Amino acid sequence: MQKRQVPLGRGILYRVYQRRLRRALPPETVPRHIAMIIDGNRRWARQLGYQSAAHGHRAGAAKMREFLEWCDDLGVSVVTLYLLSSDNLTQRPKDELADLLEIIAELAEELSHYRNWRVQQVGSKSGLPEPLVAALNAAEARTAKNLGLHINLAVGYGGRTEITDAMRSIVATHHAHGGTLEDLADTLTPELIGQHLYTGGQPDPDLVIRTSGEQRLSDFMLWQSAHSEFYFVEALGPDLRQVDFLRALRDFARRQRRFGA
Repeated sequence: MQKRQVPLGRGILYRVYQRRLRRALPPETVPRHIAMIIDGNRRWARQLGYQSAAHGHRAGAAKMREFLEWCDDLGVSVVTLYLLSSDNLTQRPKDELADLLEIIAELAEELSHYRNWRVQQVGSKSGLPEPLVAALNAAEARTAKNLGLHINLAVGYGGRTEITDAMRSIVATHHAHGGTLEDLADTLTPELIGQHLYTGGQPDPDLVIRTSGEQRLSDFMLWQSAHSEFYFVEALGPDLRQVDFLRALRDFARRQRRFGA
């Protein structure tokens, strides 16, 4: 198999540039919540001549562990990783999906033992195999009292489904307390809907990053990203460098956020 190698001289220059970028980032400009759409794992595997997409997914998972360290070291409070959409459960080949589910379970297990991180699944458990559900539940329980970086693993996730589930939860809660439809109409607000999302109680993402050059949301955090800033990286997921990440933060720091104004 081919291996991507960086010439020694270029590697040194990257490290110097990386340190310069990091020093130039004022702490107050670092986003509280970063959402990441990790994309391009399969293309990465094909380009390197691998027969199985699992090689790309494993490389992507390893990169996400590295990415979380970058975020934690810079003081980011919440990171949401888009690992598996609800559409993936029906549209991916069975062999690839089985490998991907196993890789996600391993990632959740590993993250739950690292630093003081808190791991939480955001998404529906419907349609997920029991071993993966067990791994996600165990990671959540193991880290529930941790106060470090809050990591949302978006697994079995769909933005439209999330909003639908939130509305169902609101209606069910309102009905259980004997409320009428008229009362519900009066009390329904964006803030109330936000409280019933999978990420209820968390800040919305300040910055959404997507790798592989694709410029679309793919049903990811549709409600929460209403006022987010977006940054698209050409690098495929496993090839993401810290330099790319720091450039995204530099770009974010230079923007004037208008929040819909």
